[in-house]
Amino acid sequence: MKLQVGGILFDMDGVLVSSLGSVERSWRKWAEKRGVDPSLAIRTAHGRRAIETVRLLRPDLNDIEELRLIEQIEVEDKEDIEVLKGVCRILDVLPPSSWTIVTSATDRLARVRLRQAGVPIPERIVTGDTVTHGKPSPEPYLRGAALLGKKPEECLVIEDSASGAKAGHAAGCKVLATLFSHTVEDLKDADWIVESLDPVQVRVQEQIIELEFDPLFQKQN
Repeated sequence: MKLQVGGILFDMDGVLVSSLGSVERSWRKWAEKRGVDPSLAIRTAHGRRAIETVRLLRPDLNDIEELRLIEQIEVEDKEDIEVLKGVCRILDVLPPSSWTIVTSATDRLARVRLRQAGVPIPERIVTGDTVTHGKPSPEPYLRGAALLGKKPEECLVIEDSASGAKAGHAAGCKVLATLFSHTVEDLKDADWIVESLDPVQVRVQEQIIELEFDPLFQKQN
């Protein structure tokens, strides 16, 4: 499969950075503090803003205070956070103006994880605390495309969660999903699915990004 786009919008956790252990440990710790089933908390948190997870699981609590609590727990848990295979090679090729990060994490948490993993941080990124509506709303990816000065249809979203794939599709972007935290069945809103970014080849010519990959799944038009 060969694809040409004007910009790339990367999700962070599960796409650029492996932080699954930290995420699950942190939400387990929060759940135990708040009398919530830990497995339910972990399932609910994937691909969703922390404040929305709190609102779903404990609507009786002060969501802002709980956001600060879970953010602090996650910030402190830096164990086994690392860059995923293929990421550095791809980012080395891309001009800085052609890509950004669109994540459900807060700005503070995103920067901690990116620095810990050694991933370059774009000048401007879209985070969970800079949008009104998180994924699966199209708002985060519409903002990401605007940061690049591109139309959504000119951008490729790279995601690993069902809510993120839905958000990218709703924004009007093409969506490439990786199998880090979800199954092929969960990622049915993606246009293509690959195992990881490791085998994806990227070239840039005259502001056009060309990607080449062998998809495990391709949506039928």
